[in-house]
Amino acid sequence: MSDRGVTALAAGRDHMLSLQHPGGWWKGELQTNVTMDVEDLLLRQFLGIRTETETAEAARWIRSQQRADGTWGNYYGAPGDLSTTVEAYVALKLAGDSVDDEHMALARRWILEQGGIERTRVFTRIWLALFGEWSWEKLPAMPPELILLPPWFPLNVADWGCWARQTIVPLTVVCTMKPRRELGITVTELRSGRVPAASKAPLLSWERGFNGLDRVLHRYHRHSVRWLRRHSMRRAAEWIVARQEADGCWGGIQPPWVYSLLALNLLGYPLDHPVMREGVSGLEGFLIREPTESGVVRRLEACQSPVWDTVLGIQALCDAGVPADHEALRSAGEFVRSEEIRVRGDWAVRRPELAPSGWAFEFENDGYPDVDDTAEALLALDRIGDPDDEATRSAITRGEQWLRGMQSRDGGWAAFDADNTRELVNKLPFCDFGAVIDPPSADVTAHVVEALCTVGSGQDDVVGKGVRWLLTHQEADGSWYGRWGANHVYGTGAVVPALVRSGLLPEHAALQRASRWLETHQNDDGGWGEDMRSYDDPSWIGHGTSTASQTAWALMALLALGRHDTEVVRAGVDYLVTTQLPDGSWDEPQFTGTGFPGDFYINYHLYRQIFPLNALGRYRTAVEGG
Repeated sequence: MSDRGVTALAAGRDHMLSLQHPGGWWKGELQTNVTMDVEDLLLRQFLGIRTETETAEAARWIRSQQRADGTWGNYYGAPGDLSTTVEAYVALKLAGDSVDDEHMALARRWILEQGGIERTRVFTRIWLALFGEWSWEKLPAMPPELILLPPWFPLNVADWGCWARQTIVPLTVVCTMKPRRELGITVTELRSGRVPAASKAPLLSWERGFNGLDRVLHRYHRHSVRWLRRHSMRRAAEWIVARQEADGCWGGIQPPWVYSLLALNLLGYPLDHPVMREGVSGLEGFLIREPTESGVVRRLEACQSPVWDTVLGIQALCDAGVPADHEALRSAGEFVRSEEIRVRGDWAVRRPELAPSGWAFEFENDGYPDVDDTAEALLALDRIGDPDDEATRSAITRGEQWLRGMQSRDGGWAAFDADNTRELVNKLPFCDFGAVIDPPSADVTAHVVEALCTVGSGQDDVVGKGVRWLLTHQEADGSWYGRWGANHVYGTGAVVPALVRSGLLPEHAALQRASRWLETHQNDDGGWGEDMRSYDDPSWIGHGTSTASQTAWALMALLALGRHDTEVVRAGVDYLVTTQLPDGSWDEPQFTGTGFPGDFYINYHLYRQIFPLNALGRYRTAVEGG
């Protein structure tokens, strides 16, 4: 490795160490889009607690994210998004911006060109309906009786992905009660007057069938069985309250959090009730305030990722040469061990006999440990754990058994649940935003296979089924689809090291195809990048501006194949070295994390630091060992 490379690795390592919290963990900002800030203001307006200071600070942030064409997008460099732009306009008008201001006129003109609020997603129109700016009768029905359906019955709450079920249950309450509160403004100027085109779905189709069912449910709402509805609402409230976490959140993420507060408020929970009080005050911990030339800006994180950042950070520092007994890694290991979840969550609906374990993404999310974090936690603890430490060995054993039990029937692993694959819920009229089920994915399956092969023998049927799943799901071009990161570069970067760790030789045909795909998608500057548009437009697959994190993913795959002595890898390493900033960090405004493919994306601010350390450290090891 060149002297420049050694210097870059040391600088990156030192910068990462400097970011550690005294509690042993790392947590980078989880940046998303301005709908988080808009909906926070609208929630506070609905509850009657919005302040002018909060509004002004949030409005400054929202204005700063508007682009030259008047729109707001869902990630850096994204095309304008209609629903996001409508919500931003509403918030700025609520903050006092005049409709005649240039930035408002520009946004309004674009919104009307796109079809106005009539063409926005269901969730945006729900927020408008809360304040009388949209008709509840023009929204899909969401009956609270869903909560009563048993797990074997289609469309029961366990059929939804965990993030979706936590959102849908409170929404059934909100949409049943159909509230209308004062907003203090109107946005009728955003109506285009155009009637959305009628469905052209075949007569015998799920879409036609569910649209008919929706009409029936609207009639049922007007003539519902009162005792059944009251019972359903009470059960929904109990379900919601039972899932509030210690810090006041629901699931550690914004959508179920805000909708749960809305639902409980409508059901009569006063603001001084402990559940409501903790829910509202807990949002403060997700707010970021920064001084700017125009004043303080305020933005809300949709989620926080301390466990994820820490388990990945441990591995990055180990790859960078930090010894396992370093104080930073010892304290990080203590934090990770303390975050193991030893209680049952919703995953137990499908796996009732499985002993609880696992790690969640967030500080507080005991109801929803996830498979991906658990796999990476085991890899991290294995790297730094003292073999004589019974507590660490026991945690690894419990986590390994939980991962094995969470395998889906087809051999793959999903993020939060096993066998959460019923496509029927995707056909419902209100499922027009984001993924609502949680099927196995290549990236999660790869991380589990790698973890099981590292902490166990790896030579058993569970791992074998996982390997076969990965081989079966390789794309025709040699890549793998990435569910939780952008996109085929992420998927391929995860799968290749896992397959090598499972025992596949680099000469295996699947690995050779993956290698060729990565090599042919390297940019001229030596890096790799894949734009989020690849989820919607196949012409973008493997293409985009080079980024530090995506370059590192590609390099880790090629290094796992022993390609360190190639011009492709050397050029990738040189890209990381030459783009490093003086303080040892990398700049990466691009979003390379995925929440919902096609809809919701994430810029994990520590990805730009963690993954280059992995790649540079592994390159140094390969060169010195070779």
